[in-house]
Amino acid sequence: MKKITILALHLGYGGIENAVTTLANTLVCKYDVEILSVYRLYNEPVYELDNRIKVKYISNVKPNKKEMRYYLKKKNFSMFFKGLGQSIQTGFVKYVKTPMVLRKINTDVVISTRTLHNFLISKFTNKNIKKIAWEHNHHNGKKKYINALIKSCKGVNNLVLVSNELTEFYKNYLGNKAVYIPNSLDKMPNKLSKLDSKNLIAIGRLSKEKGFDDLLRLFKKISVKYPDWKLNIVGDGMEKDDLFSLAKNLRLGDKIVFHGYQNKDYINDLLLESSIYIMTSHTESFGLVLIEAMSYGVPCISYDSAQGANEIIDDGVNGFLVKNRNEEDMVSKIELLINDEKLRNKLGKNARQKSKNYSSEVVLEKWSKLINKRK
Repeated sequence: MKKITILALHLGYGGIENAVTTLANTLVCKYDVEILSVYRLYNEPVYELDNRIKVKYISNVKPNKKEMRYYLKKKNFSMFFKGLGQSIQTGFVKYVKTPMVLRKINTDVVISTRTLHNFLISKFTNKNIKKIAWEHNHHNGKKKYINALIKSCKGVNNLVLVSNELTEFYKNYLGNKAVYIPNSLDKMPNKLSKLDSKNLIAIGRLSKEKGFDDLLRLFKKISVKYPDWKLNIVGDGMEKDDLFSLAKNLRLGDKIVFHGYQNKDYINDLLLESSIYIMTSHTESFGLVLIEAMSYGVPCISYDSAQGANEIIDDGVNGFLVKNRNEEDMVSKIELLINDEKLRNKLGKNARQKSKNYSSEVVLEKWSKLINKRK
């Protein structure tokens, strides 16, 4: 049985971390799987792991890069200087301790999940180990990011992209080294939403790129016309306080519920009680939350700026894609589904069918083909 090692930054909350957990749970059906986590944020991984998967932590240090940036932005210098020691420790783990561990790993295949990690596995792991880089972010036309990723893949065997669009883009630089494998569902639910509740839902990190501020503003227009409908937002992040303040200023009251970070069971229960999923991200390389909502038969509406949504949502078939972040069009599409229960159910049925393309069985076959391919 081949051994697969997934190098992860941490096993806390986040889209990449969710994807890492799901991939590990999928691969363990056929392979000996371990996750090598650079940092340990919590005593146990946030997302549920199959008990056959081994987890090893390189360090117990918690990274504070985002917090340090936030303190600088808010000019909170006392907190900034207080966090410097932790930042130095983080750097040591990232650039010294991680390479030391990688030199000693005994595995058949190593999968990295960050640009820096691509460099590290290329340089420090045994040459006989198959090296696969796994990219989760959209480049958004940033040349510096694009060049860094391409350079980091010089010493790996393959770069896995989660969308066809990204795969075709990087093939221009890497040829057939670039391979398309989408993220997968952890499991296909056996219950579907009845789509009869007056609940909208959005899930994600409370950060600028997710566009939750735009969501609150457009939901204000919805709530005026449809006061019985509620918006559930699941997630946490640096923009939490700003979003709370905005919701208060918009006088949304109990029409909006911030649930914070929640486990999958909690989220799945919310999806079962939701009738429409809304995505307002400025950028999104894949959008696993869309697939998860669709697996419960929930139709999705997204701005097409969330690039990954363009491959998942078939406009007018299983949801709607709104061009150019047009708020009026987004509101009208939400209102259309609110008012037309028959259409809601039709799109929801098609959404469930589309989600089957991302089942763990389908994605496992794609990964197995790549893992077993000769270097």
